[in-house]
Amino acid sequence: MKVSTILATKGNKLYTIAPAQAVSEAVAMLATHNIGVLLVLAEGDQLAGIISERDIVRHLAKRPDLLDKPVASVMTSKVITCLPQDDLMSVAHVMTERRFRHLPVVEDGELLGMISIGDVLKAQRDYYHGQIDTLETQILATE
Repeated sequence: MKVSTILATKGNKLYTIAPAQAVSEAVAMLATHNIGVLLVLAEGDQLAGIISERDIVRHLAKRPDLLDKPVASVMTSKVITCLPQDDLMSVAHVMTERRFRHLPVVEDGELLGMISIGDVLKAQRDYYHGQIDTLETQILATE
């Protein structure tokens, strides 16, 4: 199964913020949309980074004035991405080993969407349930 399978069912709705916007704006967007991460887009819609709830909480513990600072001061700028044709097992391995929950999908420099570890697990679960149903049907047909 491929990343494109998830994007086909999930869609490509993205929540983004600019590097110069305040961390408080990021917090408000995360809460409003009930999400855990925002993509940080520079001019020309180029992926500049990613900011998560975890990033904010970890920095807030050290810097109480963080909410007034720009998103660029907190974001992860070295973003690992995946391609639509990447295998879900490989993507799940990377996400688990690198300990992050969200992965932007990029192809030829174009941001196509975002997948989460929950999306990956759900797709794998649904695939395995389909396989089980098929096998059960085949067994019942031979009886």
